[in-house]
Amino acid sequence: MRIRSSQHSFRAAGPSTAILVSGILVLGLAGCAAAPAPTVVTATVVVTQTPTPTPTPTPTPTPTPVDVPLIPNPPKGSAPTTTPNAGAIPVAPIPEGPATDLGATAGAEGSAASNGAGALQTYTVVEGDDFFAIAQRFDVPVQQLLRMNPSVPGLGEDIYINDVINLDWTTKR
Repeated sequence: MRIRSSQHSFRAAGPSTAILVSGILVLGLAGCAAAPAPTVVTATVVVTQTPTPTPTPTPTPTPTPVDVPLIPNPPKGSAPTTTPNAGAIPVAPIPEGPATDLGATAGAEGSAASNGAGALQTYTVVEGDDFFAIAQRFDVPVQQLLRMNPSVPGLGEDIYINDVINLDWTTKR
């Protein structure tokens, strides 16, 4: 079959020519893959203002030296003079006595047990208690409470929940 035009004549290609042309097109277009996506680069620019120079301080005039008389060393063999301290006045010890419950406070919110006569016997430690607050609640000096409870370790800093603190000043626990 011939197609005629005014200037050129075309002839229809056969099947082998069509396969050859398609193969060339496929091979030619295989290298024409899409271009990779451009890499996005992010730059952070920090602008720091140049510090203003500090003016140089004006020098202060040097003070005039003052002549201080030197104290000579004592002669060899002489003993320094000593002044004794004033006589120590003994302080009366704090009298020990029974514990008095002043009411639950922060750091001493547990329950106290008393005997049949109403004298306080023991205190059971609860969460949040501390030894100093327990001593304050029962109006007992910490040193006395420690003497009454020699089994309490760490000067009262190591008490635990459900520990039983002795409040009877006539006994030790």
